[in-house]
Amino acid sequence: MRIQLSDHFTYRKLLRFTLPSIVMMVFTSIYGVVDGLFVSNFVGKGPFTAVNLVMPVVMIFGGLGFMFGTGGSALVAKTLGQGRRDQANRYFTMIAIATVGTGIVISALGAAFMRPICRWLRADAEIIDDCVLYGRILLGFNTAYMLQNVFQSFLITAEKPKLGLLATIAAGVTNMALDALFIAGFGWGVAGAAVATGLSQCVGGLFPLLYFLRPNNSLLRLRPVKLQLRPILQSCGNGASEVVSSVTSSIIGMVYNFQLLRFAGKDGVAAYGVLMYTEFIFVAVFIGYAIGSAPVIGYHYGAENTGELKSLLRKSVTLNLGSGIVMLGIAQALAMTLAHLFVGYDPALFSMTVHGFRIFTVAFVLLGLNIFFSSFFTALNNGVVSAAISFLRTFVFKLSAVLVLPLLFKLDGIWWATVVAEVFAFLASGVFLLKNRRKYGYF
Repeated sequence: MRIQLSDHFTYRKLLRFTLPSIVMMVFTSIYGVVDGLFVSNFVGKGPFTAVNLVMPVVMIFGGLGFMFGTGGSALVAKTLGQGRRDQANRYFTMIAIATVGTGIVISALGAAFMRPICRWLRADAEIIDDCVLYGRILLGFNTAYMLQNVFQSFLITAEKPKLGLLATIAAGVTNMALDALFIAGFGWGVAGAAVATGLSQCVGGLFPLLYFLRPNNSLLRLRPVKLQLRPILQSCGNGASEVVSSVTSSIIGMVYNFQLLRFAGKDGVAAYGVLMYTEFIFVAVFIGYAIGSAPVIGYHYGAENTGELKSLLRKSVTLNLGSGIVMLGIAQALAMTLAHLFVGYDPALFSMTVHGFRIFTVAFVLLGLNIFFSSFFTALNNGVVSAAISFLRTFVFKLSAVLVLPLLFKLDGIWWATVVAEVFAFLASGVFLLKNRRKYGYF
């Protein structure tokens, strides 16, 4: 039976509706790891360094797609909840057009300034050509990448989450297959990796575009429209937390590496890299739930159905907290196995990684809740609070913790920094929830 945004959501129905988004994000994380493994094993350490150096810049631009997608889908879901379906489709079309226009501009500017950007990133003479080549090719596909991120959210709002999952799987399979062909088979190096990723983004972005351009049985369809600046700016404001998260995460990653070099040398950076790769997959579950549940929350907010809004908040808190505890148990049980998979060849590094992993993963208990609370306010069309939670969590609290705690506890302070940051983020989210409870009526 088809699940509609207007339905009453039991735990079972909520999990069924969000499951495609969860699987979609987990799969995206897995094929992202595979992408890095191909470059590292078949191209070499230098090119792999070049890819990792440029990737944060590309991810920031991709974050603009998430901004349009999450912020725009919140606006469209609210409008659908108000019973204004024609207006919702107009907003949807405006956001898609704005995404395409922004993507083209970024591609042009990125191609022109990629070499200065790489110099600013401190790429040396050995890797700068690979950095520039990889960055320019990827940014050439940036419009498709942004559309892929936009339609991940809108396919859920259109009550077609399974199509979003299929598009992501098709893109992931394309990426992995072309990685094998272009890198391992043809020996195209970083250019092959970039082209493989770009073509997979075309699959993920253009397939939903064609779907929405044609007559379909979903809630949304692209249609001729006169552009208006206000809904586009409102969508950007709603989704500002996505850009905040992308930018601040990149900065914090640099600070973590600096502190690890100071207290543990290159082994510390390597151990942290293992934690990041494995965290991607665990966190993907929480992000997938947030993306999948946001349109439902936005719809019932627009329909002024406070009873369902209360129910969705209560169920989401229970599910995220329960999932966090389960994931902590899984992570603790698999700590040695995962560490051995990446760094089993070095006993000292293996021991450091396992120790750090056991501390670091305690953050999973509250991580899902904090991600959901930011998404919850985005769905309520309150981009200011959503961005504030994201900024405090990903920048202020993490930066403070990773700078202060190592002074007291040395290397262990770095491993505990994320845990402490998530605790403070949870407290801050609670303050925002209490402060806005009367405005939205969610409890």
